Amino acid sequence: MAKEELLTFEGVIDEILPDGRFGVVLENDHRLIAYTAGRMRRFRIRSVVGDSVRVEMTPYDLTKGRIVYRERGPGGPGGGARKRR
Repeated sequence: MAKEELLTFEGVIDEILPDGRFGVVLENDHRLIAYTAGRMRRFRIRSVVGDSVRVEMTPYDLTKGRIVYRERGPGGPGGGARKRR
């Protein structure tokens, strides 16, 4: 069990910042800076402005968070052609 419980919120990406960070506006109009979780980086899940995301935050710093899930958009599950190796 973790030392502190993480807070999970739903939000929308409103800005792409350098170094893999994003500006996210939560449902309660609170804005924070978030980065993508390691698993999202590993599987190359890309996020763009307007995507709905789920953000985890620690109760100690409510200005930073980690994007752990990106909701699928209306385009469907496929993101285009994959490169074959």
